[in-house]
Amino acid sequence: MRSRHDWVIWAFFWSGVALTALFVGGPVLNAIWLSLHQASSFIAEPRFVGLGNYIRVVGEPEFWRAMGNGLLYSIAAIALQVVIGIAFAMVLNQPFFGQRLVRGLATLPYLLPTVVVALTFQWLADGSVGLLTVLARDLGFGTIPWFEQPATARASVIFASVWLWTPFVTICVLAGLQTIPPALYEAAKVDGAGPVARFFHVTLPQLKPVLTVVVLLRAVWMFNKFDIIWLLTRGGPLGATEHLPILAYKRAFSLFDVGGGAAVATVSFLILMTVVTIYIRLFPLEEKR
Repeated sequence: MRSRHDWVIWAFFWSGVALTALFVGGPVLNAIWLSLHQASSFIAEPRFVGLGNYIRVVGEPEFWRAMGNGLLYSIAAIALQVVIGIAFAMVLNQPFFGQRLVRGLATLPYLLPTVVVALTFQWLADGSVGLLTVLARDLGFGTIPWFEQPATARASVIFASVWLWTPFVTICVLAGLQTIPPALYEAAKVDGAGPVARFFHVTLPQLKPVLTVVVLLRAVWMFNKFDIIWLLTRGGPLGATEHLPILAYKRAFSLFDVGGGAAVATVSFLILMTVVTIYIRLFPLEEKR
């Protein structure tokens, strides 16, 4: 019976391989090919320059500033998402009236289109009539330049990202919490462990597989995040929120430096692939037995 359906299994397998090669491998190879050529547009005749584009973009201060901005944005957003997501998940894991309704509402930000969130946040942070602006003024903080100053622009982008993607962490952690055997908590209570000790010695170790995957996924997504930053600040002010994906976009589509933009994108891909490889080495997705 098994051999009769082997062809179906292999058909699905090779179909997946072919689609992955077409829609993932193809664009990656094309970007690498473009990064080795110089062209003023996507229809211009490319001129082979070898590693010239890489040497040029890596030697510019804008590249290192964008890398620093990307690391700051990714680390801060991931840390806040994980901490807040764990806290929300632990609250939602407790029985209370209307639990199912609250769980459903907690996922609402993650279901909203990014453009809706960006436009809403821009309205809330409007310098004259925005709700956040008026609230800060009434509390005595004065008018906060949400997107006009580098520090506040970075904080605003991180805040919007945390609000938008924390529900993903909450859902994953909540699922992990529901798989923890209650007997472990009972045994910890018998040993005299308080709530804090039970959290660090029971909850966190049991959530390690979930958190390992969540942090990995969030790292990949946040380092490559383009839409929310572009919609909110377009990389400004003064490049304060410009990271590698935005730098690559500006070079290719605004400055018509296709080879330079492809080189930045390729370097970003190599950095992310290296970080992911090291992360998997340090935190294997499957525990060794």
